Parts: sequence; structure tokens; C-alpha cells
Amino acid sequence: MKTDLLKVPGANLYYEVRGSGPVLLLICGGVYDAAGYAGLADRLADRYTVVTYDRRGNSRSPLDGQREHQSIEVHGDDAHRVLDAVGVTEGDPAYVFGNSSGAMIGLELAARHPGQVRVLVAHEPPLFDLLPDRDHWRAVIRDVEDAFVKEGAAAAQQALAAGLRMRGGEPAEEPSDEGRRVPGGEQAPRGTPDPETLAMMARLEGNMEFFIGYEVPPFSRYVPDFAALRKSRARVVAAMGEESDGEPPNRAALAVAELTGTRPVAFPGDHGGFGALPGAFAARLHEVIAGAL
Repeated sequence: MKTDLLKVPGANLYYEVRGSGPVLLLICGGVYDAAGYAGLADRLADRYTVVTYDRRGNSRSPLDGQREHQSIEVHGDDAHRVLDAVGVTEGDPAYVFGNSSGAMIGLELAARHPGQVRVLVAHEPPLFDLLPDRDHWRAVIRDVEDAFVKEGAAAAQQALAAGLRMRGGEPAEEPSDEGRRVPGGEQAPRGTPDPETLAMMARLEGNMEFFIGYEVPPFSRYVPDFAALRKSRARVVAAMGEESDGEPPNRAALAVAELTGTRPVAFPGDHGGFGALPGAFAARLHEVIAGAL
């Protein structure tokens, strides 16, 4: 695996490249960074040049200035610049997978830079404004914003979790010693984690305040440019977890499929299936990419 830093307007992006073959960009969401996709990337590196990165403001991708509300549009431009950095051109576009807010970033990338994207698999984007109960979700996000301002990140996280009522995935649950799973991998060893795992967990914990305070509120108001997506050369595949039926991001994925005139596809696990079931998830992702060509 090779690592590098990319200077972009307002931030420095840490990214990783592993494997060989056509480029596959994995865009994470929530508190996750490139390490959240390690298990998935390792299982795809024999078929693809897999690119992962820490989104701006998270982990090893610091902002140049003070923290501020983020926008999907800026994050979409970051993804475009990462693809540029690894040599992706309109003549040889990349495959892109995004989970959660990473799927929203992927949709923005495909709409604004369609020549760089051959296939986008958008897995459970939390596009609450596409849902019939959008007014409820706007109220939930207002509660999250109020809690963050008045009581801090932990209270805002509780407000979001109470509103989502999801069985797994994002927001990341605190691991216990029994049955702990490392993000992006499989069962964590019992006992004290190794230094690399401890460093990763510290990064993810450190990302929580930025995620809940500076990403969740503005990201929740994003609506993709579906007219541009329908005209895009990129093939958009909306994906949802087999075990997350009825959850808000799952329902949003179905709405994306309807609005893009495509058929949704199911993936193993729930909202965080890429981390809990990396082997099965990698096999399904390769199958979906091949079938979309």
C-alpha cells in the first residue's frame, strides 16, 4: 500500500492506494476514515487499484483553518481531485463506491464530473429529503443541531441515534470487549488491541464531534442533481443492505433508484455491511460493477 497527501483548497487530504487494475475509489461516510475500508480494499486489490482517503476535517486530512459547516459539493470536488491525483481521466474513468454520506459525495461526483466515473455504487445515502416523512427528518436534524450547540457532541449523537433507530452501522456504536469488530475488518482479537488499532479507534472517536456538529446538519439538506445524473455518462447503481430493510438510508436508496430510473441492488449486511462482512461485500461489489457495464 502506498500513502500520500494531496493539497486541495482549504485542506490536505491523506489517501492510500493498493492493488492493480482499473481504479476503484471507496468514499467513506460518518466518522470513518480510509481504515474503515481496509478489509474491503484488501479483498478487492487483486482486481482493482483501490483508492481510499480520509475526508477533509477527519483523521489525517486536516482543514487549513477553523472548523466550519461542510458541504457535499466541496467534498465532491475533493473526490474529483483525488481521482485526478491517481491519474483518472475522462478517457479511462474509475469505478466508485460510497457508503452513507460517502454515497452522497459519490452522487455529487457523478453529476459534476461524469467523465471520471464509469460506475457509481451509492450504498444507503441518508438523503432524508427524498423520503415522504421528510418533515420528520428535518425536525430530527434540528434537534441534533440544538443539542450540539447547547449540550455538546455526545448529546447530539444521542439525538441522532434516537431519531434513526437503526440496528447497526452509522452512527458507530461503542465496541465492547466481547465480540468487538474493528471497522473495516473482522472479529477483533480479545484483550488489548495492537497500537495500530488503538490509533485508528482514537481517530474515529476524534472524528465524532466534527461529524455530528459540522457534517450531519448541512449534509442532511443536500439533494442530488437528478437531472444531471440521468444525463450522466456514469452508470448509477443504488444499493441497500439486506438487513436494513425499512431504515431511513435504505429507503433513501430506493428513492435514488426510482429517481434515476434504475433498479436497486441488495448487499450483504446492514448499513455498515462493508465492515462487518468485508469478504461477502467485496464479492457482491465486484459482481455489481461487472453487471453494470
